[in-house]
Amino acid sequence: MDTDSDQRADRGIDVSVVVPAYNRRASLDRCLTSLLVQRVAKEIIVVDGGSRDGTRALLRLYAAHHPRLITVIRDAQPGTPGGARNRGLERAAGRYVFFCDAGDHLAPDALARLVAAADVNGADVVVGKVSGARRGLRDSADRASLAAAYDDLSCFKLFRRDFLARHAIHFDETQRRGADMTFTVHAYCHARVISVLADGDCYHAEGGGEASTRDPLGWLRVVRTPIEVMTRHVPPGALRDRLLLRHIRRDVLAQLGTPFLAACEAEREKIAVEVADICGQWVTPGVRAGLDGVDAARVAALDDPDRLVRLALVEAAPLRHRLNRVEWRDDRLVIEGWAALVGADGGSDGESDDAGASGAALTYAGPNGTALACAGLNSAGPSGAGPSGAALTGTVGLVVRERMSREERVPFVTRGAAGSFTAVLDVAALSPGVWDVHVIVECEGARRLARLGSRRDPGAGVPSAHLVGGVVAVPFLTRSHGHLGLDVGGHVVRVPAVVRLSRAWWRGRRLRVEGQALMGEEDAAAAVRHLIWRERASGREHRELAVAVGPREFAAETAGLRPGTWDAYLELALGGPPVRFPVKVADADALGRPLRWWCGALRWGGAQWTVRPYATAVNRRLSVSVRVATPLTVVRRMVRLLRRH
Repeated sequence: MDTDSDQRADRGIDVSVVVPAYNRRASLDRCLTSLLVQRVAKEIIVVDGGSRDGTRALLRLYAAHHPRLITVIRDAQPGTPGGARNRGLERAAGRYVFFCDAGDHLAPDALARLVAAADVNGADVVVGKVSGARRGLRDSADRASLAAAYDDLSCFKLFRRDFLARHAIHFDETQRRGADMTFTVHAYCHARVISVLADGDCYHAEGGGEASTRDPLGWLRVVRTPIEVMTRHVPPGALRDRLLLRHIRRDVLAQLGTPFLAACEAEREKIAVEVADICGQWVTPGVRAGLDGVDAARVAALDDPDRLVRLALVEAAPLRHRLNRVEWRDDRLVIEGWAALVGADGGSDGESDDAGASGAALTYAGPNGTALACAGLNSAGPSGAGPSGAALTGTVGLVVRERMSREERVPFVTRGAAGSFTAVLDVAALSPGVWDVHVIVECEGARRLARLGSRRDPGAGVPSAHLVGGVVAVPFLTRSHGHLGLDVGGHVVRVPAVVRLSRAWWRGRRLRVEGQALMGEEDAAAAVRHLIWRERASGREHRELAVAVGPREFAAETAGLRPGTWDAYLELALGGPPVRFPVKVADADALGRPLRWWCGALRWGGAQWTVRPYATAVNRRLSVSVRVATPLTVVRRMVRLLRRH
C-alpha cells in the first residue's frame, strides 16, 4: 500500500531520489533530512521491505508532514536491495534518478550541483565525490572517459531516467550483493557522456560497504556478473584490458590478501581455484602487463597455496623504516637507514627503542598443518630502530621517483645486518625535477614501498644545498610528514643562494654593478644570467645581461631606467626555472654617488635627471631612485611649499 496517491503526474520534477530502507530506523532520520534540504525540484521514494525496528512508523511521520515530497512504497517481505531500487525506479517521475542508501546522507548542495552538471554537459551519468573514499575519481571532468569513470562502480550517482529506460537498465534482483556494481557497469557502457564532480563532497557513505563484510568466495562468484556485462559491450582491445585490470586487481586478486589469511585451509583452496578460474578466462596479455609485482606473483602462484599465504603475509605485514643519516660525499647523496617488514607472533608489531628486543619469524598455519615462515629474523634492528615483534626479511633497497613524470631511479645500495642499508645516489644522473625518496622491501616477489623520513634518528636532518654540474640539488623534508625528497633545479624548495654587492659605480651614464653570487659556501657566478631591475610601483622590469668575471664574481651594467624606484635582483639558472635573488648591500660605502645630468630641450626648457643608488633601510637591498626635474615640476614644488606655509 502506498501513502501517496496512485494518480501521479510529472510535476516538473528534476530528481527522483530512491532510498531502500529495511530496518534502518537509527540512520534514516539523518538521511531524509539531508534529502529534504536539497534545493532542486525533487521527490523522495522510500521503499520499505517490511521493517520491524520502527522504520515504518518514522516513514509514516515523514510522509504525513511532506506528502508532496515523500512517497513510501511498502513491500510485505524484505527482498534484495536491487529489488527495492527497481520498485523505486518504476515509480520515479523525475528527469534524473539518484540512488541513496538509508544509512548515508548527501551534502546540502549535492543534487543541485549534479543536476547542473548533467544539464550543461548533456550527461547520462554524473559521478559525485564520495566523502572519505580512498579510491575513486579525483579530478572533475565534463566528459570523462569510460576508463577513468570505471574506477567508481557504486550506484550512488545521478542517472538520466529516460536513458535508463531506453536501454532497459535495471538492478538484478537475484543478486543479494553486487547488483549496484552490475547496474553501474551496464549504465557506463551505454552512456554517451559521463561527467565527474570531484571538487567537493557530494555523498557521505557511513558504512564500510560490501567490501568490508563480504566473504571472499561469495564475492568472487558475484563479480563474474559485472565482468560479463562489460565484456558483452566492450570489444577486445586496450580499453577492455584496462577495465578488466580494474576488476582483476580490486575485486579478484584482492581476495588473496587479508581474506585469504582469515580463511580456513579448505576455504583457501576453494578461493585459489575460483581466482584461478577467473584469471584463466579474463587475464589477457594486456591485463597481465598491467599487474604490479605482488599481483603478478599471485597469478604465477595460483597452484601453490603455501606461496599465496606467504605473499599475503608480506602484503599484510607493516613496513617499518627509519632514516639514520643523509650527507653529501662529493656529488653523491648518501642515505643511511633501516627498513624491515615486521609482524607480531604473539607480540607487538610496533617499534621499540630497546636495541636488545628479540624478534621471531612471522608464522602462519599452512595447508596440512605445516608452519609457514618468511625468512624470520631473530635479532633486532639497529640501535634505536629495532622492532619488538617479528621481522619478514627481504631485499631492502631505495628508489627515487620524480613527481611529475613518475620516472624512477634506483641508487646503489649496500645492505648491512638486520635491515640496515646505505644508498649512494648519483645526483648528476637525475633530470631536473622533484624526486621523492622511497624505501622498498622485496620479499617473495612482492614489492612493498613507503616514503622514507617520517621516522628519523634524533638529530637526523638534511644537508645543505649543493651544486652538481651547475645544477642545484636541495635535499628537504616535507612539512606535513617529514618525508625525504630532493629538489633538483629548485622547483619547490627555496634555494639558499645569496647575492652580495661589492661595488656600484658610474661609467659615464651607465651604472656598473659588481658583486658575488654564493650558493651556501659554493661559488655560483657561473649560473648568473641577468640583472633585473623591477620598478616598485608599476611592476615594470628592465633586464640587463650579467656575466661571470670570476668563480663567484659577476658584473653587469645598466642604463635607460625610466623615472621611478627600481629594486635590483640577480637571475640565476640553476637547472630548473630561473631563480631571482635580491642584491644585498653589506657596505654603504660601496655605492656610487648620485648622478645628475640635464637632458633635452623641451618646450618649457631642459630636464634634470637624478639617479641615486641606495640600500633599503629594512633589508639592505640595492635600489635605484630615478627622478626627473623640469621647470614645471620646480614651480609645482614651490606652490606646494607656499600652500603649506
